[in-house]
Amino acid sequence: MYTYVIIRNICYFQIGIGISASTFLLLLHIFVVLQDCRVKPTELIMCHLALVHIVMLLTALDFLSPDMFESLNLQNDFKCKALFYLSRVMRGLSICTTCFLSVLQAATISPSTDWSVKTKHTLTNYIIHIFLFFWSLNLSFSSDVILFTVAYSNTSQTNLLVVSEYCWISPTTSIIRGLFLILTFSRDVFFVGLMMFSSAYMVLLLVWHHRQSRHLHRSSLSARQSPEQRATWTVLVLVNVFVVTYWMNLIVSSRSTLLWRYDPVLLNLQKFVLNSYATACPVIQMAFQKRTHDIVRLMYWKYSHFLTS
Repeated sequence: MYTYVIIRNICYFQIGIGISASTFLLLLHIFVVLQDCRVKPTELIMCHLALVHIVMLLTALDFLSPDMFESLNLQNDFKCKALFYLSRVMRGLSICTTCFLSVLQAATISPSTDWSVKTKHTLTNYIIHIFLFFWSLNLSFSSDVILFTVAYSNTSQTNLLVVSEYCWISPTTSIIRGLFLILTFSRDVFFVGLMMFSSAYMVLLLVWHHRQSRHLHRSSLSARQSPEQRATWTVLVLVNVFVVTYWMNLIVSSRSTLLWRYDPVLLNLQKFVLNSYATACPVIQMAFQKRTHDIVRLMYWKYSHFLTS
C-alpha cells in the first residue's frame, strides 16, 4: 500500500506537470499564429501534439481517479469504453504526429535536391490531409476496444485482462481481435521505424554539417547554430525520449498482461511510463527551443507595455 500511494502521487504530479506544460505550449503557439497571421507547419504540428497530449493526460487522470467524473452519471460500461478508446486513439496520434514532425524536420534540413524539395512541399501543403489520415487511421485501428472493454462490476466473467481498477478487457482470442492486434502492431512498427530512420538521417546530416563547419572555420571558435539546427536537435531529443519510453512501456505492458488480477502498483507504474513522453514532450520543447524563449519575452514585454500605458 505504501508503494502504491507513492507511485500514485508521482503519477498525479506527472500528469499535472504534463497538462500545465502542454496547455501553456498550446496557448503559446496559438499566440504565435495570431501574431504572425500565418501558420507555419511546425507550429501546427506542435499545436496538434500538445492538444493530443492534453487529452491523453486527462484520460489518464480519470483512470487514476474513477470518481472524478462521477457527476456525469454515465453508465460504467460506456465510460470504460469511451475512456480507454480515447486513450488508445491519443496514444496512436502521439506516435504518428511525432513521426511526422521527425520526417518533416529531416526533409527541411536535407540538401536541396529535387526529391527533398518535392517531399517538403508535399508534407507542408497537405498537412491538414495528413492529420485527417492520422485521425481516421487511429480511430479505426482502436475501435476493437469498444467491443472488448467492460466494467468489472457489470460482468460475471473471471478471466478478464486488467486495464484499470474498474475497467477490464475480455481476453477472447477471436479473429477480429487478432486482426486488430496485427494492425496496431504494424502501425507502431511502421511509424516508430520511420521515426528512427529519419532521426538517424538527421544525425548524419548534423555530423556532416559539423565537419563542413570545422573545415570552413579553422579558428577555435565554432560557428553559431542555425535555427534549423536547434530545431533538429529538439526533434532528435523528442524522438529519443519517445523511443525509450515506448520500449519501456512495451516491457511493463508485457509484464502486466501476464496478470489476470488487479495489481494497483503495476498498473500505476504502467500509467507512469505510458504518460512519460506526453509529460516530457512540452517540457523539452520549452527548454530547448530558443523561439519559445523569444515568444515568452515578447509576451512579457507586451504585457508590461500594456500595464504602463
